[in-house]
Amino acid sequence: MEEKQSLHIENSLAEHLDLASLEEESYLLCKEFIEKAKLKKGQLFVVGCSTSEVLGEKIGTASSYPTAEALFRGISRAAKEAELYLCTQCCEHLNRAIITEREAALAHGLMPYRVNVIPKEKAGGSFSTVAYESFREPVALEKVRADGGIDIGDTFIGMHLKEVAVPLRLSKKTLGSAHITAARVRPKFVGGSRAVYDESLL
Repeated sequence: MEEKQSLHIENSLAEHLDLASLEEESYLLCKEFIEKAKLKKGQLFVVGCSTSEVLGEKIGTASSYPTAEALFRGISRAAKEAELYLCTQCCEHLNRAIITEREAALAHGLMPYRVNVIPKEKAGGSFSTVAYESFREPVALEKVRADGGIDIGDTFIGMHLKEVAVPLRLSKKTLGSAHITAARVRPKFVGGSRAVYDESLL
């Protein structure tokens, strides 16, 4: 483990963080989101995460691999339990590319959007770096159309959500020091004032 972590950025700010609690907190947050968003087996779940913001610093300035590991463990656990495909959004230096499993890309017809890049802390972000190293067969994609997502630290995941995105309020507004937003998606309404809608799709 020491050899693995020596290849990555250490951040003294993370030394005072309870990583076990952060992992559990991220797990419970995602469980709540998945339930409220009514995500179904096989759907795409996108997460943008700034470990800098979690540590109370400006996005892109204080990347922390151990913090990302704790967050990824909690988030991926919740996604696996719900049988969702987890997608992680890279930072702006990789044009917010998505890291996910090859299986997810194949299942959703996304292989034409595959790009050649390996995320690192300073070009992709710690969270996507951990994801790339943790997935069985990771692929990088230029874009996806996810069924819902969580944004940890204002990383702007909206470009990877299906239309129409609807804000979803969670019981917590922060994870560490990072601001949290979340969104589910719904089908577009058509037909105007005379139309009748399926309540289960609202």
